[in-house]
Amino acid sequence: MSLLAEIVEQKRLEVASRKIAPRLANALPETRDFAGALRRPGLSVVAEIKRRSPSRGAIREGLDPAEVAHEYAAAGAAALSVLTESRWFGGSDGDLSQARDATPLPVLRKDFTIDAFQIEEARAIGADAVLLIARILSDEELRVLLSTARSSELAALVEVHDERELDRATAAGAAIIGINSRDLDTLRIDLAVALRLRERLPSGFITVAESGIHTGDDVRRVVDAGFDGMLVGESLLRADRPGEKLRELLEAAR
Repeated sequence: MSLLAEIVEQKRLEVASRKIAPRLANALPETRDFAGALRRPGLSVVAEIKRRSPSRGAIREGLDPAEVAHEYAAAGAAALSVLTESRWFGGSDGDLSQARDATPLPVLRKDFTIDAFQIEEARAIGADAVLLIARILSDEELRVLLSTARSSELAALVEVHDERELDRATAAGAAIIGINSRDLDTLRIDLAVALRLRERLPSGFITVAESGIHTGDDVRRVVDAGFDGMLVGESLLRADRPGEKLRELLEAAR
């Protein structure tokens, strides 16, 4: 079993158990405009908050989500991405809530979304957008989850890695396409993947480059390819001062 398959199988068990647990009915927060944040002039940065990853181990285990979110916002981030998966990434729903409370920025819940219940959860904890990974979803699941997100007033970032997944995402009605340079099966990263797939997309889609963005040269390649935004996490969180690193990358985009 590949790591991705193992993560998804564990997520199915986790979701099944969470459906059983009683939940409190809370007033839902008004959603913030994730898509609008990506449409603003220039290259928009979705700055990520995560503690660790399966491929790279500990990244910034003891981070304070609110403190990092505030630093990102001050440095010019357009939106936040928060890992809420616990077993492999060390995240939690609390990380997202704390990050959202610290800034006015829209927040993407980054997790392995396989069930409409998780979209309901995301809305309840304050997410403004959810990640849908085409590789782990059937065509029907992707359509249903996109519809559920829309009815829940959440944006959906649909992540793809190859031509077939890109075609499936557009056919399902995705409006925001995240092109991940990381192969989730092998965990290898090649920024050229995102640049190549971007050429296949016509105008009208909001596009986000994901993974493999560490230097000013990487940022300039993303800008030249015509992306609306980029999702950056590890290169920021491994820096002594994430906000300064973000400013450095944004300066390269100008």
